[in-house]
Amino acid sequence: MEALRTISAEHQSLASVLHAMRFMLKEVEAGRLQPDLDLFEAMVHYLDAYAEQRHHPKEDVLFHYFRERHAEGGEALQQLDEQHQAAHARITVLHRALADLQADASRFADFARAFNAYADFYRSHMVLEEDVVLPLVRRHLMPEDWAVVDAAFAEAARSIGPAQEDFSALYTRLVDCAPAPIGFGPRPFKPD
Repeated sequence: MEALRTISAEHQSLASVLHAMRFMLKEVEAGRLQPDLDLFEAMVHYLDAYAEQRHHPKEDVLFHYFRERHAEGGEALQQLDEQHQAAHARITVLHRALADLQADASRFADFARAFNAYADFYRSHMVLEEDVVLPLVRRHLMPEDWAVVDAAFAEAARSIGPAQEDFSALYTRLVDCAPAPIGFGPRPFKPD
């Protein structure tokens, strides 16, 4: 069941980045915080490179295995598959909104709207996984299934790029720069 533990831990990390960004956007809108565009860019990168490119493909291994063995949850699994397939288009909208903000500070409200739409989607996506699909997986897969799933999941994790990026270190840097009470900052994010 290592795959489930990994998915759960990754969901917690992703949810905290989404929450941190929402908090910062509200603080900027209220005039209590200056926008840190480098930090916003690092957070969007984290959501793209980690969530969309590394996290979802690993989930797909588990969901595909489950779908081949059980009919229950087929509609939810199909919905998740479609959402995973649309990841590139979804994150592209957020990248564009950030680029527009970086080019023109007056585009802050547009970026905030794009991010909030992304965060709303991602929250409902994780709820579908955690409240519908993962309970089915826990209920139906047997210990021998978990041995196969965990091995395939580990192999998928090794084969998904960009493997050279240390997302744990990036996450720590994001927390270091995000303002209290959600982080240890605020301090400007320094790109590598």
